Amino acid sequence: MTTPYSNHWAPFRKLSSKCGSVSSPLRIGCHVSPIQACLKASDLSLHLETKANPLLDSIKWDDKGLAVAIAQNVDTGDVLMQGFVNREALLRTISSRKATFYSRSRSTLWTKGETSSNFINICDIFLDCDRDSIIYLGKPDGPTCHTGEQTCYYTSVNDVLNNPQVGESKLALTTLYSLERTISKRKEELTESTDAKPSWTKRLLLDDKLLCSKIREEADELCRTLEENEDQSRTASEMADVLYHAMVLLARRGVKVEDAIEILRHRFSQSGVEEKHSRKSKVN
Repeated sequence: MTTPYSNHWAPFRKLSSKCGSVSSPLRIGCHVSPIQACLKASDLSLHLETKANPLLDSIKWDDKGLAVAIAQNVDTGDVLMQGFVNREALLRTISSRKATFYSRSRSTLWTKGETSSNFINICDIFLDCDRDSIIYLGKPDGPTCHTGEQTCYYTSVNDVLNNPQVGESKLALTTLYSLERTISKRKEELTESTDAKPSWTKRLLLDDKLLCSKIREEADELCRTLEENEDQSRTASEMADVLYHAMVLLARRGVKVEDAIEILRHRFSQSGVEEKHSRKSKVN
């Protein structure tokens, strides 16, 4: 059974020049305000710039009128890339919902994906406490790095210092996604012939009944921490077990954690009525 989430997050609406209800991204963030009007695109652009000017004025641009902008994956938390923006680049990002930067070498604006089609679709924009750096929070359409890697950060300093001869790429991953990669590697190793005793993860991947029984067992133990008012650390421990075994099942099914997180994000942006209606539409 799916669970609806409150309409706390919603994507930017595109600018429209049609009469009627026009939604315009008039603030930094994913929340938008409807404008009941018949406006040309140029009028909307001017209205947006007028409203955004106070915020743009508050940013501490450097002596060249630039600030650092970091793109981050809204679902995985991956830091995708870093670039520089000026007022125009930031304003264009707000209006187009595509991550746009300023090229210092070419002295011009550029939108990530304009040649590769791997756009970064912006969900929200954040300013740091000093207002001298910016985060573009969005969903990439494909690999961000020009090398073909998912992000531009795939060189581990620890690996380079400890083993300079190894040139293997290693994406900067948070704990959850690092675990997912480890599980994925264990799945790949199943095709290799070996006399060694299989790891617990491999045993789970090879035995569907064992895997499903462990998920049910761990879920029950998690519920009992509530029913029996066990220590909070016990709840965290049992939740970790549920997560791990569920992630093995996802790997067994060829589903990424990011896919599940994305579904949560979409549900979180809908009201309960909208979410229930969307489920009925899929069934029909």
